[in-house]
Amino acid sequence: MNLISNWDKIQKRYDEFWALENHDRPLLFVTAPKNTVNTQKPPPLKEDISERWLDFETSVARARFHMENTYYAAEAFPSYYPNLGPDIFGAVLGANITFGESTSWADRCVDDWAEFNTFTLDRSNKWYKLITEFTDLVVSDSRGDYTVGFTDMHGGPDAMVSLRGSEKLCADLYDFPELVNDIPVKLWPVLKDFYLELVQRTEKNMTGTSSWMPCWHKGRWYITSCDFICLISPEMFDSFVLPELILETEYFDANIFHLDGPGALRHLDKLLALPRLNGIQWVPGAGAAPVSEWKDILVKIQNAGKVLHLGIGPQELEYLSEYLKPEGVMICTWLNSPEEADRFIKRAEELW
Repeated sequence: MNLISNWDKIQKRYDEFWALENHDRPLLFVTAPKNTVNTQKPPPLKEDISERWLDFETSVARARFHMENTYYAAEAFPSYYPNLGPDIFGAVLGANITFGESTSWADRCVDDWAEFNTFTLDRSNKWYKLITEFTDLVVSDSRGDYTVGFTDMHGGPDAMVSLRGSEKLCADLYDFPELVNDIPVKLWPVLKDFYLELVQRTEKNMTGTSSWMPCWHKGRWYITSCDFICLISPEMFDSFVLPELILETEYFDANIFHLDGPGALRHLDKLLALPRLNGIQWVPGAGAAPVSEWKDILVKIQNAGKVLHLGIGPQELEYLSEYLKPEGVMICTWLNSPEEADRFIKRAEELW
C-alpha cells in the first residue's frame, strides 16, 4: 500500500487479532495529522447539500487529501468508503434519500407490508446505480494507495425501518406479526447480492476487505448490526431479528456486531451465544459513560471468546489495561500529532 510502508506486517497483525493470538498488546488503529506543512487545500464543497453528497469527484479528492496528510501508526492504514448514509440499502429497496449536513435518512415508502414485494436486487434502481458508480470511482482512484471499504449497509429490520419508520414497525410487530416476522429473512438474499456487487468492486485493487469500521480481514468480512433492537423485547428479537442474523453470521468469513447504546444490552447474551459471530463493537452512545467504564460488559464479551472493537479517548487506555487481556482487542483513537501517537503506542506496550 503506497501511503504506508509496512502493510505486509499490518496484515499479519490482523490475522493474529481475528485468531485471538495478539499476545503482546491490543491492535491499535492510531492516527494523527502529519507535522509537515501542506500549502495546498482540498477542493471546496458545493453549497447545496444534496449536490455536495452527490459530487463524488470532490468527495474522493478530499478523502485522498486527508489520507495523504494523515500519520498512520501501529495497525492503522488509509481507507475510504463511498458513503450516501445508513439508509442506502433501504433506498435500493425503494425508498428515497433526503440529505442533511452530516447524515441522510430515508423517506418512508411502505404503507402496507402485504403489498411489499421487493425481494430481488433491482440494478435499475437510482440509488443502486449511484452507490456502484461512487464505489467504482473510489476503486479507480485508489490505485493501491489505500483500501476501499464497502458502504454502510443496514439489512434486516433496520432496512425495514428505512422503508416504514421505527414507530410504525414497532406497531406492526404487535398488530401484524404474521406479515413482518419473515421479511428480514426474505430480504437476506437481496442484501447478500448487494454486498457481493460492492465487494467484488472493492477487491479489484486490494487484498481482503475493509468497511466504514476501521478493520481489515483477508477474506470477506462484514459489520452485522441492528439498531432497531433497542426498541424491542427479547421475545421479538428471537422471532424477528435472530433468524436473519444467523444467516449473516454463517455466510461471511468474519463479522463484528455493531452494538449501539445501553438499550441494546438486553440482547447481548443471545448475541454472544452465536457461534459464528466473531466479535462486538461496543458503542455506548451519546450521554452514556465512556467505553472504559463498561468493565462488566467488556469482560463478558471477552470471556465469551469474541473480539472487541473499541473507539476510545486516549485517557481511557490505562483503565482498559487493568481488566482486558490483549488478545482479540482492537483500540481506535485519534491524536493531535505523530509524537502523541507514538507515545500512546509505547504506553500500550508498557501496560500490557
